[in-house]
Amino acid sequence: MESETVIRALGALAQEHRLALFRLLVQAGPDGLAAGTIAEALGVPASSLSFHLAQLANAGLIAQRREGRSLIYSADYGAMTALVGFLMENCCGGAVCAPAAGCATETNGERKSA
Repeated sequence: MESETVIRALGALAQEHRLALFRLLVQAGPDGLAAGTIAEALGVPASSLSFHLAQLANAGLIAQRREGRSLIYSADYGAMTALVGFLMENCCGGAVCAPAAGCATETNGERKSA
């Protein structure tokens, strides 16, 4: 993943409403949610929601599709996986690690759980 893409994605997520919006779409799964449902769930006005959706779409983190008269938004799981992979790329100094189980780091020769 290119650094410029990572910076754009992290920048898009570095805002309270956009982070909550992205997390909501991740929880919704691949079917996604209609814009009205998102606005209601987050308590965000439609005009603000449009701006936040555009920022996340521009960063490549969400996709939009039309179903009838509704716009449906969903998380781009491939982009999310690539972003997390980029962030974890050098976890534990390149040693085999299972972050979910808790990484181990060495400090002054002692192993400590991270």
